[in-house]
Amino acid sequence: MDKLINIGFGNIVNTAKIIAIVSPDSAPVKRMVQRAKEAGTAIDATQGRKTKAVLVMESSQIVLSALLPETIAGRAAGEMHGGSDMDPE
Repeated sequence: MDKLINIGFGNIVNTAKIIAIVSPDSAPVKRMVQRAKEAGTAIDATQGRKTKAVLVMESSQIVLSALLPETIAGRAAGEMHGGSDMDPE
């Protein structure tokens, strides 16, 4: 069974489909996000807040999250070791 993690505000992704979790601050990542938005392959899970992490998915889609990359990575690692990812925001 695939593992799901909360990436903030009740939004959940499949950990098996994540290729990378990156910070949105660099110019190449900003260009990638802009191209994905233009192509309709960006999923905005920020609930209107500042994007702090960009998840690159296997399907060439990207997911924007308001949680820090370290937080998401910790949840993914905790899930792999049987931890809970349902901590309150």
